[in-house]
Amino acid sequence: MKYIYLMKKLLSLPTNLISYFHEIEDKNNDEWFCAADPENTPLGSGGGTAWLLKECWVDDKSESFSQWLGKEKRILIHAGGQSRRLPGYAPSGKILTPIPVFRWERGQQIDQNLLDLQVPLYEKILKKTPKNLNTLVASGDVYIRSEGQINELPDVDVACYGLWVNAELACNHGVFICNKSNPEELLYMLQKPPTHELQELSQDKLYLMDVGIWVLSDRAIEVLVKQSGYSKDDQGNLITEKPLNFYDLYGDFGLKMGIKEGGDAPEVNELTVAILPLPNGEFYHFGTSKELISSTLAIQNRVLDQRSILHKDAKPHPSMFIQNADVKVSLHADQRNLWLENSFIGANWQLTSDHIITGVPFNDWNLNLQKGICLDIVPVDDDLYCIRPYGFNDKFRGAVGDEQTFWLEQSFQTWLSDRNLSLDELSIDKQTDIQDAAIFPVVRKVDLTEELISFMISGNDPSITMEYMNVERISASQISNRANLNRLYIGREAFRKDNYSLLHKNYKKSIFYQIDLDDVAKRVAKDNLVLSLDHDPADPFLQMHEFMFQAKVKQYQNKDFSTEEHKAFKVLQENIINTLSFNNLHPKLNVYQDQIVWGRSPIRIDLAGGWSDTPPYSLIHGGAVVNMAIELNGQPPLQVYIKPSKEYKIILRSIDIGTREDISTYEELSQFNEIGSAFSIPKVALSLAGFHPNYSEKSYNSLSDQLKEFGCGIEISTLAAIPKGSGLGTSSILAATVLGALSDFCGFGWNPNEISHRTLVLEQLLTTGGGWQDQYGGVLPGIKLIHTQKGSSQLPEIKWAPEFIFSEPEHKARMLLYYTGITRVAKNILSEIVRSMFLNENKNNTLLGEIKQHAFDTFDALQRGNFTNFSNCVAQTWVQNQQLDAGTNPPEVQQILTLIKDYTSAFKLPGAGGGGYIFIIAKDQEAAGKIRQTLISNPPNSLARFVDIDLSRTGIQVTRS
Repeated sequence: MKYIYLMKKLLSLPTNLISYFHEIEDKNNDEWFCAADPENTPLGSGGGTAWLLKECWVDDKSESFSQWLGKEKRILIHAGGQSRRLPGYAPSGKILTPIPVFRWERGQQIDQNLLDLQVPLYEKILKKTPKNLNTLVASGDVYIRSEGQINELPDVDVACYGLWVNAELACNHGVFICNKSNPEELLYMLQKPPTHELQELSQDKLYLMDVGIWVLSDRAIEVLVKQSGYSKDDQGNLITEKPLNFYDLYGDFGLKMGIKEGGDAPEVNELTVAILPLPNGEFYHFGTSKELISSTLAIQNRVLDQRSILHKDAKPHPSMFIQNADVKVSLHADQRNLWLENSFIGANWQLTSDHIITGVPFNDWNLNLQKGICLDIVPVDDDLYCIRPYGFNDKFRGAVGDEQTFWLEQSFQTWLSDRNLSLDELSIDKQTDIQDAAIFPVVRKVDLTEELISFMISGNDPSITMEYMNVERISASQISNRANLNRLYIGREAFRKDNYSLLHKNYKKSIFYQIDLDDVAKRVAKDNLVLSLDHDPADPFLQMHEFMFQAKVKQYQNKDFSTEEHKAFKVLQENIINTLSFNNLHPKLNVYQDQIVWGRSPIRIDLAGGWSDTPPYSLIHGGAVVNMAIELNGQPPLQVYIKPSKEYKIILRSIDIGTREDISTYEELSQFNEIGSAFSIPKVALSLAGFHPNYSEKSYNSLSDQLKEFGCGIEISTLAAIPKGSGLGTSSILAATVLGALSDFCGFGWNPNEISHRTLVLEQLLTTGGGWQDQYGGVLPGIKLIHTQKGSSQLPEIKWAPEFIFSEPEHKARMLLYYTGITRVAKNILSEIVRSMFLNENKNNTLLGEIKQHAFDTFDALQRGNFTNFSNCVAQTWVQNQQLDAGTNPPEVQQILTLIKDYTSAFKLPGAGGGGYIFIIAKDQEAAGKIRQTLISNPPNSLARFVDIDLSRTGIQVTRS
């Protein structure tokens, strides 16, 4: 079994942010470590990596540095720059830039930032690393996406991810050069090579653009640390015998890597390197004000399928982004590139294009912002504000005395002369870098006026000159050092709180019902907000979200929420039932009076994708599962017998339970929605087959009258040769078997798809809910991938996998099925997970997406005939199931697993888990024998036992006597 290490996050942050980070981001100190580079000592990304690792090692106060490196997995993100080209988020660091919810995504949180978006991919990559590949290094001003499968990383010293791009884009970044015959092996690396050079290289070589995600082995870290100026004492402690030098990871270190021989750093050159194309990778940079908007716009427009976009945007232009703000001014279609965040923009403001406005408190200003003018109001100290206007394209670099140094879209010298100011009057040396020039006024709230701001951005009021001269002024660097981030976050949260009601009321044009509604419900309940609608949404999907959201708010308020929750489940039930779209039925006797219809089905073992088939998730996203139809002890364990009866009533028998029920009225037939009832399934099946007024094409005075016209009574006997709570899909497949037998008995001629879909409706009528994989798993034979598209009609596409895991004896001998004797009813588990689906709960929504993708990965392993990869996929499924529901693996089950884990390649509990059966893949045939011996000698209870399994190559069978 793959060992998963603890993942620690190490952040290089601006100095001021470090003291605030854990509080404002609500992060755990044990998981998140922050440090800043030493003041006035630029270290570069390589030296900064070494410094941050050293600081974290010192903070742990543990073993030697080398021992510490191998103790855990870690994600290291460089986010400590001055953010000169994105001033609006310099105080809190670019990594904490608020990012609007993606219009095509579900489950994102309304307060998400760049860090929130970055970390999941890095964690996914680290989970695929070998034991000594422990440190992932990345940049804090990028967002990198990958929707493909992240494969196991090779056992090398450095693994670098790249993207296939054209030369025009690659020339602005680092580039990996590889041989066409071995594209994973690095020849050498270039930094920002000219386009023509890449075009020439592409004739006989491959190149990928570096995305800045590097995973380093402990050995590679040791080399990097040494190259950065560190050495070790006799105890293995890091020491510096001379001042640390600037050392760039992607430049100095990267340019020495590869199989190209020579160079002045043989230790780097000797490291083994793998270049890995990022599957379906995308790269978005957030390094400048312009990129803040262009990258956000590109992300929002990466999906154009209107079926994936829940709200209908009403923005005059797509490049306008408003979040955590109160905007009273009208916006127009001719305006472009607007970013309004954490601000009040009054009706008397005049905006054009290319504005980033952040941090503006409530005001009554009459401001006119020309194109390209941005405004940032930063809370500093306990009660002061700093006014920072800047230009959309400002770089905040260069000496203030240089005519080529720009500020506010003009030369800084021009800005001074337009206001009759000089550097001497401002006590600024002409060689001072503009980042360090004290030009931004610090004032009290009462002195935060439109006149002072207008003076700075347009200079049209000379009377303000003395006021500007007399107030305290600080530099951009000092703003970041003095910013009060608690005040900044409190202000942002106040705007956000006011936005909840607006987003809710305008749900047709907002992202409200696609965000993490559990998170919003928690916030609404905490702040005692009231979010209500005049009318329920007309769309049933939105109704489900609304009812469950209101239920969750009440739950967090410790109020009764059962009514709202029932409404949500009721809408889901009706939506699924309505997908049948059939006319009521008129059953006709289709057998001789002395014939018996015999239906029998295998059970299913789910291998991957379980839960993604469950509504409402499958309706919203589509689902994908891999399962196999299995016979137990040489026979299909679910059987149904239907025969005519001379008495004009319905007789129901359960062979395995040993009970009988006679039904003479429609009212008795309607009493089916009680979980645990021995005959709930045949009652609903008969109703759906037209033996109930709600589903009958013709009206009858009584059930007896209908049966007389039908020609006989009906006797149904069921046999489920499986213990209750098995996790093998028993109830769903039994229901499908009853429906299949009734189809033949009544002449309906339903095919397997119709049987399976009607089973989904049957389960909704029983209020047990559930997905579609169980019935398809048993109705259809073999091992298969079952995949549906989003939408109400969940008609699946089926692809069958090779049967090599059963047809080859050495593989079949390794697969075991063990009954634990422990039972667990899935309905309560199901309800909890379905609630999270209604609410787009972030963690579960993300995990369900991974579970769905994992089904395709598992099917791929089967298609390739790779039993090892197949075993790894089953093991990963078990990990995912436990992440989704901790109750999947209760202590009594874990005790069993602990006994056999050393002999297994994989195991999982089918279905919802918590009890029932364990599907086991042994390491080899000898290990399979040891597993049998161990569990036979140490049974957890008197019912526990092994069951022989074989692949069903028929699926459901319906025959007659």
